[in-house]
Amino acid sequence: MSTVLPGPLVSTEWLAEHLEAPDVKILDCTWLHESSNMDGKTQYRGRHLPGSVHFDIDHVADKTNPLPHMLPPAAEFAKKVGLLGIADGDKIVVYDRLCGGAAAARVWWMFRSFGYDDVAVLDGGYGKWVKEKKPSDMSPVRPEPKTFTATFNPALVRNLGEMVANVASKADQVVDARGPAKFAGTQDDVFPVKKKGHIPGSVNLPWGDLIVEESGELIQPDALAARFSAAGIDIAKPVVATCASGTISAVVLLALFILGNKTAALYDGSWAEWGLAEDTPAAAAA
Repeated sequence: MSTVLPGPLVSTEWLAEHLEAPDVKILDCTWLHESSNMDGKTQYRGRHLPGSVHFDIDHVADKTNPLPHMLPPAAEFAKKVGLLGIADGDKIVVYDRLCGGAAAARVWWMFRSFGYDDVAVLDGGYGKWVKEKKPSDMSPVRPEPKTFTATFNPALVRNLGEMVANVASKADQVVDARGPAKFAGTQDDVFPVKKKGHIPGSVNLPWGDLIVEESGELIQPDALAARFSAAGIDIAKPVVATCASGTISAVVLLALFILGNKTAALYDGSWAEWGLAEDTPAAAAA
């Protein structure tokens, strides 16, 4: 019998009950900025969920683009995902070690951007899993290569030209998921840029405001809706999320999906691209 994911989020209880399901595939998406002097693969090798394989957003990326972990072409995504043992029809659960699961949310969005919706984020991630004393493993996983099909869905992605045009058209509401100081331009960003601040017309909704700090889970849907409303975002209208490099903004998309907006897009280049370009406008706090 085929497994059915309960939604874009799965609980630790649900995953514990479905660990042995042959069509459930688990991806450890742990990613750490180079300034941490740690990397996700090393973290994975230390301990990981049973049967999980590591998904590296810097590896499953467009290597011809100097910007951090940009989406690769569909054929490359399909090849690399297939090498991880993921086949068409599998139910994919993604997690990471960061409270709030930003890298896992990005991988969730990546699969959806390539036309694959059978993917869910483990709510609370690795931290909640081990806190509950659920099983973890040190054994290396060597997946058998599978065939995976990817078809790019451009509706879920925005590029630089589209974001520049949107400053004038305001067709998309732009949500910046970075912290208030980076949004205001009073703090340096984590990637090399030439300017500080934010995209004119965007609003700030820090991704941490969507997370329960103690557990790393998303806050409840009514609280999510209240956060968007307080930020002045109409969740029934088009939204594009941005951040430093297209990771934490994926948490905003996950929250919107839960609230019923399944077409919100992500600006893949985010401030790593916008803040580096010569001719892009930047707004800052007065």
